[in-house]
Amino acid sequence: MSRGKFGVDVVLFDRKKAAPHCPHGPTLLFEKYDKEGKYGKQFYACSACRDRKDCNFFQWADEKITPARQNARVKYNTSQQPQSSHKLLYHRLKKFRKLKEVERKFCNICNQLLLPDDLSQHQGHELIFPVTNSMLIKPCSLLQPLENKKTNAQYFFSEKTVQFTVNCLMKLGFEKVLCIGAPRIHEAIQSSSRSQKMETLLLDMDHRYEQFYQLDQFCRYNMFNHHFFRGDKSREVYTQFIGLPGKLVVVSDPPFGGRVEVLAHTLGLITKEWQEVTGAKKELPVLLFFPYFLEPRILESLPSFTMLDYKVDYENHDKFHEGPTGRKHGSPVRIFTNINPSRIQLPKDEGYSFCKLCQRYVGEENKHCTICNSCTSKDGRTYIHCDICMRCVKPSYSHCSSCDRCHLPEHQCSLSSKGCHLCGDTGHKRKDCPKRYQMKKRKLPECQEQEETKKKIKLKHTSKKVSM
Repeated sequence: MSRGKFGVDVVLFDRKKAAPHCPHGPTLLFEKYDKEGKYGKQFYACSACRDRKDCNFFQWADEKITPARQNARVKYNTSQQPQSSHKLLYHRLKKFRKLKEVERKFCNICNQLLLPDDLSQHQGHELIFPVTNSMLIKPCSLLQPLENKKTNAQYFFSEKTVQFTVNCLMKLGFEKVLCIGAPRIHEAIQSSSRSQKMETLLLDMDHRYEQFYQLDQFCRYNMFNHHFFRGDKSREVYTQFIGLPGKLVVVSDPPFGGRVEVLAHTLGLITKEWQEVTGAKKELPVLLFFPYFLEPRILESLPSFTMLDYKVDYENHDKFHEGPTGRKHGSPVRIFTNINPSRIQLPKDEGYSFCKLCQRYVGEENKHCTICNSCTSKDGRTYIHCDICMRCVKPSYSHCSSCDRCHLPEHQCSLSSKGCHLCGDTGHKRKDCPKRYQMKKRKLPECQEQEETKKKIKLKHTSKKVSM
């Protein structure tokens, strides 16, 4: 964080009252901080959108809202939701299926399955036809991906990644798969005869999926506040699903720009609810897809997780795939899981092999370091060991005596730190820093307080003279 800049922390456990709602459900409570550890006022903002252009909700935590403003807010939030109920959309789907394939049309502008009576309202629109049965059970082949990187960017897994993930789940003996933001995994299991023993439920914020799935197959859902848009009926579908007999696993492919600590909080809520309805005592198995460079954040929030070496490809991302247009060292996206990595077999025909010392499968470039006693590669290259740092680093790094750590040769010294932003201690992060709470509670000495008051009065008079 550069000097003078503000940062924002999310407050997950200190809520004394229910959060106000935006169109994306309950908002999150945030608070600003600066480099000196001083915290500003708390405020509520959208849980799903990082950009105010996408959701401009903002409310100070101590702000009083009039009944008129509250009513206007409720009216606006309602206007931003789909006008058709999920039940009505499913009835339309049943009618659509009865049509001959040559009569089935999909509007690529409105993202809507069209019945014959709808055609007059879509004249001049780009239509896709015929819509085959295969397309209906794989809606990702019809829907245009949403591309707002700060809100709901949709990157669909490649077929290779889908098949690996589904095969992995089958080998591990899972019978129920809760797909959170992973529509291609959901539709692959739904459409495959090989995976008929597995049941799936898709939770996703994209309302367009409602027209393709019945009520017990899809719930519109916000993973950053555990909110079900259709209310109690959707939550009941979810609760019944996680409570069914059989081994349950969560597969989640969240937006990479989302806050990891918020997602971890949601996974904790799901685990708790699963334990309550089933009586289970263990941790709920999870497969979570994130870039390797977010590993420190993920392990900070989810310490029982391990990063696998498997490179996750996306078919509609310009870099996150293999081939001439992809990244030189392959996709940076990995799978993070709380399942024992020794149980997850990575494909040998793609160069992965089992390291007996680490008891996990690793990529062919990931060589075991006898000094670190670990296979240390993260980014698809073979790391080298630095005796001074006493750890393995990227091959493009060299040791800097000024910084006393390895960096790229062209780096600027003393600009980065792995420690706490407030006190520099490497033993904790900013949010756990004792200095943070001291600064919040600290009062100025009486003499200093009087001096500060004089400065403010003097500044006030000066500004008046200038304005004259």
